[in-house]
Amino acid sequence: MTKKIGFLSFGHWTPHPTSATQTAADALLQSIDLAVAAEELGADGAYFRVHHFARQLGSPFPLLAAVGARTSRIEIGTGVIDMRYANPLAFAEDAGAADLIAGGRLQLGISRGSPEQVVDGWRYFGFEPADGESQADMARRHTLVALEALTGEQFAEPNPRPMFPNPPGLLRIEPYSEGLRERIWWGAGSDATARWAAREGMNLMSSTLKDDESGEPFHVQQRKQIEAFREEWAQHDHGFEPRVSVSRSIFAITNDLDRRYFLGSRDAEDQFGFIDSTRSVFGRSYADEPEPLIEDLRRDEAVEAADTLLLTVPNQLGVEYNAHIIESILTHVAPALGWR
Repeated sequence: MTKKIGFLSFGHWTPHPTSATQTAADALLQSIDLAVAAEELGADGAYFRVHHFARQLGSPFPLLAAVGARTSRIEIGTGVIDMRYANPLAFAEDAGAADLIAGGRLQLGISRGSPEQVVDGWRYFGFEPADGESQADMARRHTLVALEALTGEQFAEPNPRPMFPNPPGLLRIEPYSEGLRERIWWGAGSDATARWAAREGMNLMSSTLKDDESGEPFHVQQRKQIEAFREEWAQHDHGFEPRVSVSRSIFAITNDLDRRYFLGSRDAEDQFGFIDSTRSVFGRSYADEPEPLIEDLRRDEAVEAADTLLLTVPNQLGVEYNAHIIESILTHVAPALGWR
């Protein structure tokens, strides 16, 4: 299967001499530079993680807009925006503006989020679950409001004496970017949330972590999650074909520096454990010379099933080295697997 291949950066920064990304400014500016480099190499996407109260990328839309202004072809996305923290109408405004700047290239991954740096951090942003709601319910409620706004739905009562003339009828969130609603992805951690995403007409974004629902290898469980999503999607008429992405840490060993960093990685096996009292499985990393790496990836059922692959990159190793990581996959691995 021909695949879109992009990178996913966590945007870490650390004020330490060994880090090439020591400040928040470094993380932001290097993210833009890596997106430009990835586009020049022929990659299809530049995606960024979003975490609050952390030395990582936190507010995505200024970054997405800046990447959109510096590039012309590459998809620009998130993986993922935590909707527990999001005002859904402000989200729709910011997303519409960034998408227009990028010429309609945004691919926004959103979700209920992951374990955070602080306890109930969304409370500091002014949000509380409604009576009887969990924080996951709140995230889904915010999501549904945002999705409705992204359709261009007119819902707001106009002022009869406005500062500027209004168009007739109710008003909508502006700016509106046509087509953006179909480019929203849900980061699903279970088969049930993958089905929910399909019912609500969102693309599927599946990471390297999911609920352990069978004890099977991670890639098998993730492939079954993809199948559940597509089965549910087929029961609804959303008017467009969905996409599915998976994330992987994949490193083609082509020089001595690669060997120093990644050969013999301890993450070559799936890991099982508990996160927030839920038994979870974390997928393995892949690091090897191209030929054995290609054979390993042939056996990854979820990578085979997805149409989009996001390569997680160690951003603190610098733009030049991360561009090398992306180029190695595009040159030495993707063609042999039929992804290019």
